[in-house]
Amino acid sequence: MRNVLIGLGVLAAVVLGGAWWITEPKTGHIQRVFAIGDAGRGKAVFDAGGCASCHVSTGQENRLQLGGGMKFATAFGTFYAPNISPSVRDGIGGWSYEMFTNALQAGVAPDGSHYYPAFPYTTFVRMKPQDVSDLFAYIRTLPQVDGKAPPHELAFPFNQRRALGFWKALYLDTTPIVNESSKSAEWNRGRYLVEGLSHCAECHSARTQLGGIDENFRMAGGPNPDGKGRVPNITQETMGKWSKSDIVEVLTTGITPDMDEIAGSMMEVVKNLAQLPKSDREAIAEYIKSLPPKKSPPRT
Repeated sequence: MRNVLIGLGVLAAVVLGGAWWITEPKTGHIQRVFAIGDAGRGKAVFDAGGCASCHVSTGQENRLQLGGGMKFATAFGTFYAPNISPSVRDGIGGWSYEMFTNALQAGVAPDGSHYYPAFPYTTFVRMKPQDVSDLFAYIRTLPQVDGKAPPHELAFPFNQRRALGFWKALYLDTTPIVNESSKSAEWNRGRYLVEGLSHCAECHSARTQLGGIDENFRMAGGPNPDGKGRVPNITQETMGKWSKSDIVEVLTTGITPDMDEIAGSMMEVVKNLAQLPKSDREAIAEYIKSLPPKKSPPRT
């Protein structure tokens, strides 16, 4: 009996130790490449990444006032976008490059805790180190905004940040985006913008019950996370009749081939992408046109 108890104790220690290791926030996969950031280039990264769409101060017309506070209702609870202005007191003005990179690409806060994946670090992890440096340099030039966003409103067990270590083990894919030599430079640029900077799959994909992207429906649309309507399928299942120029037009003006105007959060995306060089919108369209058709998830 004594040996059995000892064995059970060892097994419990191994299980608990493994669980502790898995849930421990990790940043080791981040490329520790520090390049001098260029704020001029960083503006394009900022626009492509849609930073203003989520982090603009609530009720503020100036999209460069990044005081946060925007509310995001989900099945897991309500999230509030934080202040990412250069305010030392309430924003990220006191952050180092390493802190910024850990947050953006590993979902780890300066205090060592996990960020919730409402912040799409699962896609930003694929950003190039130079783009990360340039983005950091650009944000540091923007106005300082004081004031913190409200705390997230999450019930148990979703308020247990430590458990996000398990979620990251399932859904945080750190594989970098590598250019495909068989594809054009335009296609490769479009892939990087769609799958990296602009994080299109984060909205245009259905989710599993744990909140990760369901790979069966990546880019195939699905229920809107806030429960209102559905996000469209952007594979060739529904976009097949759209020309490349149609896609460029909607990413520039918000006008569809049917002369409708898009609305909701996608209009905010258009405001960002319209700031990019036309060649980037053409690259996005080139890549979107290459996505194989996928059926949208069934309505429930």
